Amino acid sequence: MNAALLSSKKMDYCTPQAFFDELNREFHFTLDAAATDKSAKCPAYFTPETDGLKSPWNVAGGGGPVFCNPPYGREVGKWVRKAYEEAQSGTTVVLLIPARTDTTYFHDYIYGKAEIRFIRGRLRFTDEEGNAYAPAPFPSMVVIYNGTKEESA
Repeated sequence: MNAALLSSKKMDYCTPQAFFDELNREFHFTLDAAATDKSAKCPAYFTPETDGLKSPWNVAGGGGPVFCNPPYGREVGKWVRKAYEEAQSGTTVVLLIPARTDTTYFHDYIYGKAEIRFIRGRLRFTDEEGNAYAPAPFPSMVVIYNGTKEESA
């Protein structure tokens, strides 16, 4: 697998179902904020056409917890910022993203502001039919915003 493809805007690198199921048992997601019609993990979801970056997540998901495995290109920081902002309005948001602790978005919107769970090993993302790709060429992390507003210092 070409590592550049996995970090592109392609939307057909899907969260492994068993990995999602484990998170869903804990959070009971109501919205998949970055999906396609074939890859959506929740009944309510945003596609590239309905654009989760421009839509309110708390309304679309009925106010319940939101799952987001965004496209992994240069736009991932926009998704992290959106997740942080949605959490400020009381929405619980769980992100599955590359573990890139050297990025501006990590320091501005994650570190000290969310729970971070680093994933041991490398995930094997799937295509929209559930077929596994080779292990990802990067580590992953789950970022959890618990839906409580951050207090100003």
